[in-house]
This record gives sequence, C-alpha cells and structure tokens, in this order.
Amino acid sequence: MGDVAATARVSAQTVSRVVNASARVDPDTRRRVEEAMASLGYQVNRTARALRTGRFHTIGVVVATLATVGNSRMLEGVAGSASARGYGLTVVKLSDRAAIDDAFAQLQEQGVDGAIVVNEATAIARGSEAPRGMKIVAVDSPLPAPFATVQSDHAGGALAATSHLLSRGHARVHHLAGPATSFAAAERQRGWEEALAAAGVVPPETVRGDWSAASGYAAGTAWASDPAVTAVFAANDQMALGLIRALSEAGRSVGSDVHVIGFDDVADAAEFLPPLTTVRQDFDALGEAAVDALVASIDGADPQHVVLPTRLIRRASA
Repeated sequence: MGDVAATARVSAQTVSRVVNASARVDPDTRRRVEEAMASLGYQVNRTARALRTGRFHTIGVVVATLATVGNSRMLEGVAGSASARGYGLTVVKLSDRAAIDDAFAQLQEQGVDGAIVVNEATAIARGSEAPRGMKIVAVDSPLPAPFATVQSDHAGGALAATSHLLSRGHARVHHLAGPATSFAAAERQRGWEEALAAAGVVPPETVRGDWSAASGYAAGTAWASDPAVTAVFAANDQMALGLIRALSEAGRSVGSDVHVIGFDDVADAAEFLPPLTTVRQDFDALGEAAVDALVASIDGADPQHVVLPTRLIRRASA
C-alpha cells in the first residue's frame, strides 16, 4: 500500500479509502490510485482486511435454481451491484429443500458478511435460522419476515395486465399461473383475481405451469379448442411464449382472436411473434435494492422492506 501511495503521490490513507470503495475520494485521485495499483500488481488481501475490520466484503447468494430467466437475471443484477460496491460474490445452489442450513453453514465457512436468498429459496429460508451474525435479505418473501425483503410489485403488475385485457372488451381473462410454491406466482394470481373482482367477473379456473415454455405450450394446447378463451394473462414470458406457439399452431391468431400478456419483459419479448405485451420488472434495480438492503443491515440498520414498481409494456399481442 505504501508503494501504491508513493507511485500515485497520495497518502496511504487515501489508498485505503480507494480500496474500501469510499465516496470520499476525488475522481481524478481515485483514477491515479487505481492506475498505480494496476501497474504495481497490487491486490487486496481480503483475509488480512477481514481480520482488521471484521468485514469480509463478500456477499453470499442462495438460489434454488439458475434455470429460470428470473433467477439468472436477478443474479446478474446482484453481481453488478455488489461489484460496484467493492463486494465479492459467493453463490450456493440448494440441492434440496433440506439443504438451506448446509448452504448457510457453507457461506459462513467461506467468509461472507451476509446473504441474499433468491425467489424460490426464500420459502425454505423462512423455516430456518441463519448463523448468528449473518445478515439476510430475501428477494420475494411474504411479510412479516425476520429479515430484510425486496420484491417487485407483482400484484400491481398483474392487476394492470388483467385490467388492460378487460378494457379490450373481453368478458373474462384466463390465468396461466406459476408454481404453487412461488411467492411471486401467488402475488401475480392475487392481482389477477383483484382485477376480475373489481370488474364483477367470476375468475375462471386457473391453469398452473412451472415457468417453462413447455408448460405454457401444454396450457395453450388445452385452451386452443375453447372459443371462450379470448384473453390470457401468463405469469411469466416463457410460459407466454409456449402458449402463443400452441394457439398459433391451432389456428388461433394471437393479437386478434386471442390476446396474451406475459410478465418480466425478458430481453427477447419484443421479438416474439407477435411482439409480447408484458409487465416489466427491473431486475437490475432489484439486484441493487437487495445489495443496498443487505449492506444497510450489515451496517446495523433495521431490516428494510422494499417494493419496486412494475410497468405494463404494450405491444402487438394484446
């Protein structure tokens, strides 16, 4: 650190502030220090710093699966925000429902300051206790919760989507729901039900999928021959994709005979045929909010409970 300070012509304290991502450094000074660090091959010894400060500057992430678009995008958002704050990332994937205690123990052994538990894993985490001193943030968890929580406004987005379909003149709106164990799926179903109730419409029977395009295709195959199915709100874009394919193959014109709305606004949603009307949730903002809430908890703040807005993106499918 002394060599870096001499090369950058600053004090060792200034180098320390740059290393610890302090905001109290002039941008030009930070650039000189970072260039000196790069030229000298300086790297932070995280173990030594943890012994001195009691902080590892590493965040753990517990996830049940990385196969879903939502989870992978959420992880990308967390990773970007953690890196910007100078935190490393350790990811643990649950092998089964009984593995949450092992996941927390593994993170504690590897040295983390706290952990973000993502989506499906939150329901498992609620029945377990994190090791003493480990702060937790759950992404998508019902309240009250013993830890900080972050979520999108799933119910509000679903209500907006369903209300839009009703405004197009449909007598009813069918719902392709997500898994029964998913908090997000339950909230999206609640928003759908609330919109129908406000319009005085009795909800038709829900068809449940597993977030995959294949489950959407199966639902679409079953619905294709029913002329009463003219509007569908799908709980995510992948299921909407499979649904659209099944309806189209059966000769039902999506965007004309049938209107379909998804949820998430994945990167390719505008490239579906037809382009998909969907509810956008901001995964980068979710990741940033989760990291912010975790760092605040690590710093001693009371658990935060953050709900981020969603927005209906209108395209040709509805």
